[in-house]
Amino acid sequence: MQNALTVDVEDYFHVAAFARQIDPATWDRFPLRVERNTHRLLDLFAGHDVRATFFVLGWVAERCPDLVRAIAEQGHEVACHGYSHRLIYDQTREDFRAETVRSKACLEDQAQRPVLGYRAASYSITRRSLWALDILAELGFGYDSSIFPVHHDRYGIPGSPRWPYKLEMPDGASLIEFPPSTAVVGRHPLPVAGGGYFRIYPYWLTRLGLNRINRAENRPFIFYLHPWEIDPQQPRVRAGWLSTFRHYTNLSRCEQRLKQLLRDFRFAPVKEVLAGATIPTVSARVFAGA
Repeated sequence: MQNALTVDVEDYFHVAAFARQIDPATWDRFPLRVERNTHRLLDLFAGHDVRATFFVLGWVAERCPDLVRAIAEQGHEVACHGYSHRLIYDQTREDFRAETVRSKACLEDQAQRPVLGYRAASYSITRRSLWALDILAELGFGYDSSIFPVHHDRYGIPGSPRWPYKLEMPDGASLIEFPPSTAVVGRHPLPVAGGGYFRIYPYWLTRLGLNRINRAENRPFIFYLHPWEIDPQQPRVRAGWLSTFRHYTNLSRCEQRLKQLLRDFRFAPVKEVLAGATIPTVSARVFAGA
């Protein structure tokens, strides 16, 4: 079964966990590591004959245009990760629209193809920011991957669907949602979609959860990673214990685990996985009260 492999292309100083320590106005003072780390992922994927979807931050795309071109030229899907990595529920609708238009236009110019996919910074489409889905549909996006069906201090809509579904908006527009993957343990969804969960869990637990999705539930999963997660030499940022734990745990093990993951499962870009999936329709009005 083909599963969706995704990369959120951002640098270590962009992450929301360090928002209190690092002012976005100072980002240009930090050495860029995202370009080199993303090329390492591109080489790794090429070695395993795997193609993926790269959700690229607009801020990165403007500074690394050759990186976006390389992603596209190597047969990967280019998608949008917003522009500034601000959490959507901390933005106004006008700011979100303007940032998304700017990022989408930049990516489409560099990749020379339509950008159909979107993923919010830190999965920040929640009940407080469902309005963002209307804007994404209006701007021509075909799918989103931002709504995590879990409890979390920063993101998530508990009880929302676990599998891809089409959201019908009140104005008649629609958008496919591909939620980050979870495996049900008891009655509770356990996040197994990648990122910090991939580094913090033992690998056998991730593999068990993903195998359950493919084999027991006969569904594709979606997996995500950041380029900084294969970079244990990145500069250290002094932050609170929780942010430090989430960001730095097992950075030195992540690349080897990723290589094992690529051997254990089959992967493709998001748009190809969705093309072969059965996708039910969900009303946005019902979804808002999930």
